[in-house]
Amino acid sequence: MNKIVVVGAGKTGRGFIGRLLSEDNAEIMFIDKDKALVDELNAKKEFTVRFFGGVREDFKVTNFSAYTWEDADLGDSDLILVSVGGQNLKDVGASLSPLLKDDKHYTIITCENSSKPSVVLGEAIGNKDISVSESTVFCTTTDDGLNIDSENYPYLQCNADLLGGYEMKIKGIRPIDNFGNFLTRKLYTYNAASCVIAYLGYIKGYSDYAKAANDPEILELLDKNYEVTNKVLCKEFGYEEADQAEFAALSKEKFCSKVIVDTVARNARDPERKLAKGERIMGPMVMIYENGIMPEVLIKTAAAALLYDNEKDVTWREMKAAKSKGEILTELCGLEAGSELYEAILAECAKIEK
Repeated sequence: MNKIVVVGAGKTGRGFIGRLLSEDNAEIMFIDKDKALVDELNAKKEFTVRFFGGVREDFKVTNFSAYTWEDADLGDSDLILVSVGGQNLKDVGASLSPLLKDDKHYTIITCENSSKPSVVLGEAIGNKDISVSESTVFCTTTDDGLNIDSENYPYLQCNADLLGGYEMKIKGIRPIDNFGNFLTRKLYTYNAASCVIAYLGYIKGYSDYAKAANDPEILELLDKNYEVTNKVLCKEFGYEEADQAEFAALSKEKFCSKVIVDTVARNARDPERKLAKGERIMGPMVMIYENGIMPEVLIKTAAAALLYDNEKDVTWREMKAAKSKGEILTELCGLEAGSELYEAILAECAKIEK
């Protein structure tokens, strides 16, 4: 197997992507613009990935070299993973393009949760023989010097349709057909569950996200929502029940972890975005309802989101001042006035307010 290039040796690049590659005994070439970081990686020749909660033994990453753009030579590498923030993709494309040989095809995967990253990077690279795919990163990482503290997430899921026929040899990288459906699956499983915890946690007075996630009443509702969501997603998209159950369980493990520091406010911010039609609350709610099941947990979550208030959420405060709850449900959430879901959410709001 040729060296695999990882552009961006930050927390995700070395602590998640680097760990997945190293678990499969791949040789890694890190490229990073931070010369001090590159020098430290080359001097120490190893770093350790520790796992939140001690769920598995520490893992050492050793089989790598590191370069700045000025010193990088891709050699025979044909797989490049780009782990930088979306705002840096254009600069990466401009720096990467001169390193790509004109007589060789390269497969590139963006490893960042941003809008259309494969398009942005591909356009920045320009007229080269490339296939640019994209992935979604679920793994939470924090750094401690070179060493990383990480969630034990086992996969990087990427868009199979954009790989250009590349045969993936790394077990931890999963090409996914119909990637748009997969992103919907993620939105309706992970992001919806996060909203259940955040908004119901707010109503119960929590500020610490992990404490809200481990509240017995919220946990019971969370499990109830996973159960119905899993059932309907499998029916709608044909996912295997065991695979969807594992997918949901990984999200629950992440959200309930007491060693990942997070806040209710961070997860609840921008309610106007999260309540929008087709988004993480209304999307799965309508899908579940259309399958003949009353989405009780998401109705409670939508009501709690309507009542959510934080002085930092200026846009949301302005919307609530200008519109009634009913108007928000029709104009933002896309519900018909007087419909069953519309009335159920308003009734839940009244119940909470009492």
